[in-house]
Amino acid sequence: MIEGILPRAVVSAEVFGDDPHARLLPEEEQYVARAVDKRRREFTAARSCARRALAELGHPGFAVHSGERREPLWPSGVVGSITHCQGYCAAVVAPVEEVRSLGIDAEPDDVLPDGVLEQVTVERERELLAGLPTGVNWDRLLFSAKESVYKAWFPLTGRWLGFGDAFVRIDPAGEFHAELVGDPAPSSVGELTGFSGRFRFETGLVVTAVTVFPD
Repeated sequence: MIEGILPRAVVSAEVFGDDPHARLLPEEEQYVARAVDKRRREFTAARSCARRALAELGHPGFAVHSGERREPLWPSGVVGSITHCQGYCAAVVAPVEEVRSLGIDAEPDDVLPDGVLEQVTVERERELLAGLPTGVNWDRLLFSAKESVYKAWFPLTGRWLGFGDAFVRIDPAGEFHAELVGDPAPSSVGELTGFSGRFRFETGLVVTAVTVFPD
């Protein structure tokens, strides 16, 4: 599913429901040694997807460690992203010479819980959502888009990005655009002013993806 919103240079692996074959490598066990069962199963499925994608890219058996903010640490020369939600997990990777950063997110295709929209958007974004065609959970899509933006942003800057720091506009045709609020941010690819991404609704899910290409 998620490969449909990603460029050809990106390798993806995904699983729907539980993966009975998912296992952690010994080096990965430390990150969920004290986790509850739900967290452990999600982490295991995510790492399994990541290793499947990496193997296809030429890095078999690579242990995917976690950084200080629990971000996945990829092999040298590789960028990637991981997402999981109820009933779905995916990982994507690409060579850094073709893609500079990736961010993906998956959410249930349902309205956001009460009060969440006000926490993750500004008034103008909510006005734009109200003007979109009815019958689609645009609020959940916008939330997912901001998650993907952050996942693409962090590897380039090493800095936190709040929900209010990116202003997102949705194109119902299948794209979204995020404008960074404030001054351009210094990063490993120069000054960042925004991101563009794609989305897809399918099988009870909404998935979003941001791809940053080299200049």
